[in-house]
Amino acid sequence: MREIKLDSEDITIEVEGYNEIENRIPVLKRIHAKYALNIPPGSRETVDRALERHVSKCPTAQTLVGAVEVTWEAEISEQS
Repeated sequence: MREIKLDSEDITIEVEGYNEIENRIPVLKRIHAKYALNIPPGSRETVDRALERHVSKCPTAQTLVGAVEVTWEAEISEQS
């Protein structure tokens, strides 16, 4: 979201990791991120485009491709 400036209080993220036991060892299999964004009025289209490319542009997600499934969701509200 290069064109959109958000203050730290306008973006939060909760991340959960899910492990499965393989050969008696817990192995990270999935990461789910839940974003809460408070965006400027009129910026929804730009934000939606950025989020569509989230996994393909995220360095961590790209590092984990093939080993860990990365999913996400976003709750978006417009600033008043």
